[in-house]
Amino acid sequence: MKIIVPELKNSIFKEAIQSFPEIEFFDAPDLDTAAEILSQGQADSMISGLDYSSRDVLLAYKAHIPLKSTYFSSCFICKKGDQVLALADGGVNKLPTKELLYVIVEDTATTFQNYTNNQPKIAMLSYSTYGSGGKNPDLDKIYFVIEKIKQNHPDWTIDGEMQLDAAINPKVAAKKTPEGPLQGQANILITPDLNSGNILYKSLEQFGGFHVAGPIIQGFDRPLADLSRGSTVEDVKLTLDVIKKQLERN
Repeated sequence: MKIIVPELKNSIFKEAIQSFPEIEFFDAPDLDTAAEILSQGQADSMISGLDYSSRDVLLAYKAHIPLKSTYFSSCFICKKGDQVLALADGGVNKLPTKELLYVIVEDTATTFQNYTNNQPKIAMLSYSTYGSGGKNPDLDKIYFVIEKIKQNHPDWTIDGEMQLDAAINPKVAAKKTPEGPLQGQANILITPDLNSGNILYKSLEQFGGFHVAGPIIQGFDRPLADLSRGSTVEDVKLTLDVIKKQLERN
């Protein structure tokens, strides 16, 4: 198992990789060189972002790594103790179409399931719960995704639209979604746009005490990650753990 890291000399990376002696890490002089080396099959995965902007990391991936399908997206794996949540898309897609939103949900649920072996319980988040906020085109996208996920992945649980408290708090869910399938036990949180996704993940990190992996970049033919420049050693270790499990399943 080989992972290329163009910032391997960064002190945070140096400390994090000590927990993964089974993985071979090697560096590259810049993002494009690293991505090109990965594309040639000399590595299995690439992680970057501690010293580069997300824009630069994603441009390098797009320039050198083939997509598996039409779209790519990102998700965050957020962990505190034994609690693990997946959140998307807070790193890539600004205002997804209904088709892209479906792919975000599908890829994020797969990433979560590969990492945790738990069944996805997906909450489609909104300012509104079950139509309480009135009509809005954004809600139509959510309803489209819910129906398509139910058709294509009947073993997954998905519900919405709903507010965050109804998604993760059983007491609130008992009031707002008493007949809903999630009952405040969502483990995957899907936000309607990049603004809300990015703010939510940073809130979990900065206020909620979660360590955050990623963003994990989804949709390419290799496991990829784009770290936040604010990532801690524990965040990097969690990211490596997620990528490692993806590589083990390939």
